[in-house]
Amino acid sequence: MSATLSPPATVEVRAADLHGPGVVFCPNPKMTLWSNHPRVFIDVATTGEGKCPYCGTVYRLTGGARTHGGH
Repeated sequence: MSATLSPPATVEVRAADLHGPGVVFCPNPKMTLWSNHPRVFIDVATTGEGKCPYCGTVYRLTGGARTHGGH
């Protein structure tokens, strides 16, 4: 029997949701299993999106929003 893995989630974030120098943290408090892995900070300001190395969740700035840290 093989397990079917669901694709990683994509979370849309606004520039106002970013912390410090344009980062989000994962897991975030809205996640069902928010304590599933250690908290990591993911840069989304530089390219507009970032991916969690633990769970694969992709964090993407909504509407291509840019922050002061983006180019």
